[in-house]
Amino acid sequence: MKRSATSWKSPILIAAIVAGSSLVAFAGTPLICQAIAIGDAKSLPWTSSTAFLNGKENYDITHLANDTLALLTPTMPVIVRMETLRRATVYAQKDPQVAKELLLKLRARALEGGAQASPDALALFDLGYFVECTKQANVTFRKVEGGAYEPVVQPNVASGMDGLAWVEKAIAMRGNDPEMELAAALITVWPRQKSFDDHLRRAASGAREGTLLAQNLVERFGDRGRTIAELRANLAPSR
Repeated sequence: MKRSATSWKSPILIAAIVAGSSLVAFAGTPLICQAIAIGDAKSLPWTSSTAFLNGKENYDITHLANDTLALLTPTMPVIVRMETLRRATVYAQKDPQVAKELLLKLRARALEGGAQASPDALALFDLGYFVECTKQANVTFRKVEGGAYEPVVQPNVASGMDGLAWVEKAIAMRGNDPEMELAAALITVWPRQKSFDDHLRRAASGAREGTLLAQNLVERFGDRGRTIAELRANLAPSR
């Protein structure tokens, strides 16, 4: 999110927006404003501060595109890819040219496999998830009739792209990937889409106790269950 003349927009977990003379607190967008827990896995450099969206102040973002793609190897777990792409999005917000460079490189990598009739599910996933992160990082809020606020996605390098479609294509190619299902659930939870419940149910169904997937599911959706077993039971379709 960015500053404008009418509101305060910041990629911080708990932020505030100013519209006219009103100050309203909001919780932030789900793809950007809460980190994905990845343990000690290698990702882009980040601060150890408790602030949720503090990148390293001395990180040279001119290296962002190459650094990000170097990390996104075939062996990197999807959960770690999600946090890496979230961090990349936050860094990229500092410079539209950096954001564009990263998007184009992710897109070229994803489309290369398609041109060779052998699309890469992970490359498609990375492109789609970055697109949706970028759109959520550029949300502002507009005051509407009755004093409420509605989200508005400002123009950005991912404008007009449907990242969810790429993520769902990657899921279809993988057959059964609960970590990708979590990614799709986070994309569709806000604004809420019809496919959200199914994505969340499939993510929980495939999560084993003690894994990073289970940890992230409970942290994000603990209102539905404080353990993965409880969450899974509460998400089970009613008979």
